[in-house]
Amino acid sequence: MADDELSMERRILRVMRKTLASVVKDATPQPGTSGFLSDQTVDDIKECFLLISLREKELAEAIGLAQSRPYYPDQQKAGQVINFARPGKAEPEKL
Repeated sequence: MADDELSMERRILRVMRKTLASVVKDATPQPGTSGFLSDQTVDDIKECFLLISLREKELAEAIGLAQSRPYYPDQQKAGQVINFARPGKAEPEKL
């Protein structure tokens, strides 16, 4: 698949995801009221989001985008850097 085709598919998926999210926001009932969407429709919407995200991930891997995750300042690092001192001549002891 050519890069321009991948780019167009990524744009289409992004627009579909945003549009579907807007529909969900508009259709979400106020607290204390029941929604008008059936359970099957809600499950279908979740499946659509899943399929869109899986395809977006495939496309990102196909064009070599790194899978980076956000880093938070208070998050513990996965590794620890250890500095090694190069051995040198011992300093003479002072009396």
